[in-house]
Amino acid sequence: MPIKVNFDDCIGCGVCAELSPDNFKLDEDEGKTTVINAEASPSAKEAADSCPVSAITAD
Repeated sequence: MPIKVNFDDCIGCGVCAELSPDNFKLDEDEGKTTVINAEASPSAKEAADSCPVSAITAD
């Protein structure tokens, strides 16, 4: 399953981009995370598990 971010729930904390910079980037203009590589990886799963509002799916 590809990585997805629920933009309505995303608070733009940036944890995902720090943990998995190959998959996520914080769009500073929008204040939300964007997926730059939708292929699931161990670091993307860690980022999803670390999201404080559970806005990421990476199974």
